[in-house]
Amino acid sequence: MMHAFKRAWADMILPMWQRPKMVQVAALCYRETENGKQVLLVTSRDTGRWIVPKGWPIDGMNGAQAALREAWEEAGVSKADIETDPIGFYDYDKGLNDGLSTPVVAQVYLTRVRHIQDAYPEVGQRTRRWFTPKEAAQLVAEPALREILLSL
Repeated sequence: MMHAFKRAWADMILPMWQRPKMVQVAALCYRETENGKQVLLVTSRDTGRWIVPKGWPIDGMNGAQAALREAWEEAGVSKADIETDPIGFYDYDKGLNDGLSTPVVAQVYLTRVRHIQDAYPEVGQRTRRWFTPKEAAQLVAEPALREILLSL
């Protein structure tokens, strides 16, 4: 009897209460140096934790184009080559203005940075810094994003 209840809970009741995941696009920005690859992380505006530039899809743009726009706004990436298909995905809970959160899946697009500017839309709201992929993996909170970083 208990097994039937657990199965009904997992298969029918719980999914009705869970919200579907929203989708965001993220740019995993990197550059080649004489010491190997470096990845660009920025701090989030609310908690100051290290993240990759990301945001909501933009009407009229595909995922890669929208991710590149986020890389400009959040990190000052003005010229880059971005892959058209995501190299991976990661889940996280996005904090909302009302104090609640919503589940999100972020599509990650590999972005080779060719030029970065010091003046960009969110320059006063975020810190940006280059890290080795291993260092970056130790700083981000999302396990699946860690794995993507370590795979570079």
